[in-house]
Amino acid sequence: MRWNSLKKSSAIVLLLLLVIVTALSGCSDSKETNKDSQNQGNEEGAPLKEVTYWVSNNRPDTLKDYNDIAAYKKLEEITGVHVKFDHPASGEADQQFNLMMASGELPDVIERIWTSVPGGPEKYIKDNKIVKLNDYIEEHAPNFKMVLDEHPEWKKMISTDDGSIYSFPFLREADVNLTFYGPVLRKDWLEKLNLKVPETLDEWHTVLKAFKDKDPNGNGEADEIPLLLGTDGLTGNAFVGAFGITNGFYQVDGKVNYGPIQPEYKEFLQLFHNWYKEGLIDQEYVATDDALKDAKVTNNQLGSFMGYTGSSILRYMQLKGDDPDFFLTGAPYPVVNKGDVPYFNLGENNYNGVGAAITTSNKNIVETVKWLDYKYGEEGFKLFNFGIEGESYEIVDGYPTYKEVITNNPDGKSMSEALAMYVVAGWSGPIIQAKEYAEQYTSMPAQQEAIEQWKKGSNERIMPMVTPTQDESSEYASIMNDINTYRSEMINKFIMGEESLDKFGEFADTIKAMGIDRAIEIQQSALERYNNR
Repeated sequence: MRWNSLKKSSAIVLLLLLVIVTALSGCSDSKETNKDSQNQGNEEGAPLKEVTYWVSNNRPDTLKDYNDIAAYKKLEEITGVHVKFDHPASGEADQQFNLMMASGELPDVIERIWTSVPGGPEKYIKDNKIVKLNDYIEEHAPNFKMVLDEHPEWKKMISTDDGSIYSFPFLREADVNLTFYGPVLRKDWLEKLNLKVPETLDEWHTVLKAFKDKDPNGNGEADEIPLLLGTDGLTGNAFVGAFGITNGFYQVDGKVNYGPIQPEYKEFLQLFHNWYKEGLIDQEYVATDDALKDAKVTNNQLGSFMGYTGSSILRYMQLKGDDPDFFLTGAPYPVVNKGDVPYFNLGENNYNGVGAAITTSNKNIVETVKWLDYKYGEEGFKLFNFGIEGESYEIVDGYPTYKEVITNNPDGKSMSEALAMYVVAGWSGPIIQAKEYAEQYTSMPAQQEAIEQWKKGSNERIMPMVTPTQDESSEYASIMNDINTYRSEMINKFIMGEESLDKFGEFADTIKAMGIDRAIEIQQSALERYNNR
């Protein structure tokens, strides 16, 4: 959906607002019949005044509640609907979700990553926990219906294998929204040491060795940390992707494989073990949380890491604004041979699995559908991407432009923190994330450089957003829970030398004995069903 095409829906939006006002006035007396379920609860009851809303997304630390966000405050003014948010504690979302679904005491709306639920969202439709939305969208969500009509590929992504639409999804609008994570390096250190941005694994080794040995921070001490891994010893699909595999499932010409049991995975682990032994990898990476990572970056110790355009490059550049030499840049996902196209990049799908589902406990299904649909019209699109016109943005030559309260916050907030005061576009929610948001959020030259580097991979081997069937789900979850725990434990042992890589064959055999072949079969079937949607 483009900005201009949104304007075409103005009449629809005005009509929608009239419908909402009518519903809120208690004038609606139409009765709807859900054609997809025998029992979905009352679809139209009392006028919609309050929505109970459980949301498991990680919200910024600056927010106690989504009602602190200006867009939601404004939405309440427009619709008269108050949202009672329930945010589970960090790390407890899945457990709370499972208990909630088992108890049957459900809120009106549940927002979460639905593609990761056991059994997939279709299970919860069949179990009469959430509402199948296809007919409701057709009849009561003109804005969202227009979006799906214009983007049939998005409709495929947000549907189940059975064709059910189960939520109002978070969708990223354009290519500029899809690339935001990858390898980050100190560009000023590269320039000081007369080095270029590394492309191959050998070039990475040269750069990391120079970072370690040649005192790029200039303090006369050997305190530089060349590369920081994640606490699980991984860096997404970077580095391991140079070998044509991933840390999980991937596909080659439609055939599903599991990376950690491939011979190439031993080569990857050997590489990281060698780098760790040479002191090129942070010796304390398993204990380095976000706060410690921040300290290592801002204290001029860390030379490279995996990071985001916003919360890493933008934020660190702002935090180090008093250091004119501090500069970050991105590197492409590494390859083995110079000139090769990386197998992977971070280019993500337009849909990441997050959506707002309506539960069968909701007594005002139709009105809730209309309320959620508002976000996909022109006014809702602007409200949840840019905030309050005249306060957080203004239209300049037809372009929604953030004001200084966002781009240069007078209270010293970073741009991501300032955005969180107004909109949810900085993370996710039942909206379309605008390309104009991404263009302005990544307008810094360092961010632009990084995006250009991170875009270079093909991603042909990435798995789409597939889901097991309800029957397969419990078996698959049982297999992969055990395998993931074992894999994570052994990866760190191999990298740090606590376990010899001579035992890689035993490692792969153990994963096979734990049922990986069956998990691959389930993923293969899910891939074929997805391709046939």
